Amino acid sequence: MISWEFIPLYLVAGSVAGFLAGLLGVGGGVVIVPILLFIFTAQHFPVDHMMHMAIGTSLASIMFTSVASLRAHHVHGSVKWNIVGRITPGILIGTLAGTFLVAELPAGLLKGFFIVFIFYVATQLLLNFKPKPTRQIPGAAGMFAAGGVIGLVSSFVGIGGGALSVPFMTSSNIKMHDAIGTSAAIGFPIALAGTLGYLINGWSVKNLPYGSLGFIHLPSLAGMVVASMLVAPYGARAAHKLPVAILKKIFALFLFVIGAKLLIGAI
Repeated sequence: MISWEFIPLYLVAGSVAGFLAGLLGVGGGVVIVPILLFIFTAQHFPVDHMMHMAIGTSLASIMFTSVASLRAHHVHGSVKWNIVGRITPGILIGTLAGTFLVAELPAGLLKGFFIVFIFYVATQLLLNFKPKPTRQIPGAAGMFAAGGVIGLVSSFVGIGGGALSVPFMTSSNIKMHDAIGTSAAIGFPIALAGTLGYLINGWSVKNLPYGSLGFIHLPSLAGMVVASMLVAPYGARAAHKLPVAILKKIFALFLFVIGAKLLIGAI
């Protein structure tokens, strides 16, 4: 049966993730996955599949969040569709392949990878790391390789790829606002391929919680999607008005706390 008392928490997770996706261009998964882990633990979901379900559900939610976010960025003219088109083939293959690799990994190892990634993103945001724009967007082979790496890592941690795609684009002489907007658009093929992969790989797994479709938990997905699609456009608008550098530092500290809590729990 659906645990209705947890629906408000799903709505909160979706709201926070949607706003951050629009505001900072970082995949909402860095927020969604830890929150889902805490909620799934409270609901006594199977430990062996909890991490896979959190990541799969996160990617499924980003499929909707990215649409709401990219539409708002498109209105501001901040989406470089030529880049989206060139990087998407690598994104699709890298993400889908990654889901099949993840399905073979034990939950503990996958959680460890996610914790390391959270600390990486937090450090990147806290130091406001901006790669020097020393090059141009690469050719077809380079874009395919970049898309493959971004998709692969995203499938391991359940994000929309912004933590990797934004630095990649800014180092290639793309303006920050355009990099964030384009990252929101890139998040859709990542989420689409990731959702398909986690659905397929979890399809034959037994003893998954009620409401699961493969490694995707539909009740939590529904709650997060409703909230994230409503809130994501506000995050995108805020990106053009608020002191994003300060907000990044606040968010970085928040991620350090989440990462520390997950690390203590894993130990």
